[in-house]
Amino acid sequence: MMKTAILIISLVILAVVGMFLAFSFFIVDQAEYAIVLRFGEIRKVIEEPGLYMKTPFVENVVRFSKKYYIYDIPVEKVITLDKKTLLVDSYAVWRISDPRRFMERLRTVSLALPRIDDVVYSGLRNILAKYEFDDIVTSERLYLKDITDFAKTNLADFGIEVIDVRVKHTDLPQENQQAVFERMKSERQSIAAMIRAEGQREAQRIKAEADKRAAIIRAEAMSESEKIKGMGEAMAAKIYAEAFGKDEYFYRLWRTLESYKTVIPGSIVILDKNLSILEQVK
Repeated sequence: MMKTAILIISLVILAVVGMFLAFSFFIVDQAEYAIVLRFGEIRKVIEEPGLYMKTPFVENVVRFSKKYYIYDIPVEKVITLDKKTLLVDSYAVWRISDPRRFMERLRTVSLALPRIDDVVYSGLRNILAKYEFDDIVTSERLYLKDITDFAKTNLADFGIEVIDVRVKHTDLPQENQQAVFERMKSERQSIAAMIRAEGQREAQRIKAEADKRAAIIRAEAMSESEKIKGMGEAMAAKIYAEAFGKDEYFYRLWRTLESYKTVIPGSIVILDKNLSILEQVK
């Protein structure tokens, strides 16, 4: 009977010791932070992976992920520099950079999200208010860096590092869309008309330049043509004169026959020796 009691007591002691040891050790993964709390007070912040020990039933462990979080921020209204209302759909990429400060200021991720929302919205509102509507819609969104820097600065005290803030899309309230669309359409049509008018003026200038150049080329060609023609006639006259000097009778006969092409073109002519026109070649 005594042995049985001793055995039972030993088993109970072993169970208590085993439970004590089980609640004393914990493992920290490489992708997480661990914070040891004693009655809500931070006793230790563990950032390196490994096996650690705590006081059972007195201390508890809170874990936070080291990974990036993506917070899809609800659509917010902002007022642009030219007093246009714009709906902005954005998101923020962030992580816990200082687990101690994060625990002291915010406690949980769910409580951190409203704070991120407030800060990012303040950045959107303050920075986009410096831009006109058209610049926000058509630009390369260079203002996003300013918004990210604003959020990063204002959330650092909460142990949060903002990696990036991005705008998924911007839109107009339903009641303003048609009016803004008509205004943009009118502005684009005005710009298109200016471009067409400029193109027409440029076309007229180019045409005038081309006509002027063509007239100069024609005048130069006519001058050159007359010059060549004069030289050809002078050369022909010289050749005629040389031919006349070598055989006057043959030259006159040839000239007379050539004249028939003009006097009676395409006709058959029977000549008599007494025809007066032949007397010229005697």
